[in-house]
Amino acid sequence: MTLLFPNSSRSLDEKRNAVRFIGHHGMFEVRFFVEAEALVRADAELGRSEISATKLLSAFDALRLSIYEVARKVYSSGRRDSYTLTAADFR
Repeated sequence: MTLLFPNSSRSLDEKRNAVRFIGHHGMFEVRFFVEAEALVRADAELGRSEISATKLLSAFDALRLSIYEVARKVYSSGRRDSYTLTAADFR
């Protein structure tokens, strides 16, 4: 069974300084976080401006397909309750 992302919602988790999103593997919900630093490094325009919640969420939206690919790769390496994607995961 494949990890899917049927819900496009995402939110900023200020405590983690990351964007939170949800994946589904069968009937199981899987939590993911993308560190703000990873989004800044991946989105050149974001890295040149003042960072805000709106800009981080917009960067996530622009990078959504590659974020999902990385999330699937990280998820396949071992199953846990949640996963934090860092800049290193996008290399």
